[in-house]
Amino acid sequence: MILEGKIALITGGSRGIGLAVARSFLKEGAKVMLSARSKDELEKTQSDLKKNFPAPVIFPADVSIYTSVKSLVQETKKAFGKIDILVNAAGIYGPIGPTFEIDVDLWRKTYEINVFGTFHMIREILPLMIKNRSGKIINFSGGGDGPLPNFSAYNSSKVAIVRLTETVATEVMDFGIDINCIAPGPVNTNFLEEALKAGEEKVGKSRYQEFLKQKAEGGVAPEKSAALSTFLASSVSNRLTGKFLSAVWDDWRKWDKKTIKEISKTDLYTLRRKT
Repeated sequence: MILEGKIALITGGSRGIGLAVARSFLKEGAKVMLSARSKDELEKTQSDLKKNFPAPVIFPADVSIYTSVKSLVQETKKAFGKIDILVNAAGIYGPIGPTFEIDVDLWRKTYEINVFGTFHMIREILPLMIKNRSGKIINFSGGGDGPLPNFSAYNSSKVAIVRLTETVATEVMDFGIDINCIAPGPVNTNFLEEALKAGEEKVGKSRYQEFLKQKAEGGVAPEKSAALSTFLASSVSNRLTGKFLSAVWDDWRKWDKKTIKEISKTDLYTLRRKT
């Protein structure tokens, strides 16, 4: 129960990685506010979770709209009195296809949700955490293995989140706030279904075949990201901040306080990472 007594706010929490994180947090004793755009999906998720855990509180919100984010944070404060942990799991793939053909408005919308949505949540919650001189923020990236042709909105927006994480972490580290970013790997979520639905012509032949193989083999379990999120949300990871961590490849389970202190002195696990 390493999160006992902690209050967590999770966006994109009705399915996929956000839902897996919610399960892990509830199992470890946290109280959870779940948010997503769909009220119906949130209610179904709440009903499913309360079969095995204390029921999370739910509140529908669109993270791309700052007034919606303000309402979400206010509702969380009203329900729990504080916010110890923020998980920004809300995101979309956006338009799929060659950059010179895709819809400009849809490309912009991807940034509004993925980048501005993450920024909105951080911006609204940081003053609370600064006042308490503690807090944990976990963001989600992707596309960390390099260019992803025909997914320019998604790929570039997710890398922007990494640099945002590193920058804000540096600004608030003296307030006892840790901010980190996770690359979850190829998880079989609705993103995968969107890509397959777009078809081989838009996705690209080789990438489409990779997606078919990923679906057949099951992909990376979302529980890997949930386990890493739980570690980053707990006091075990205190003072580890501004890092870009892989849920698949990085051996974080072996890190103790001494290791974390040494890592923090270097640019390992950043966009300039050496390993």
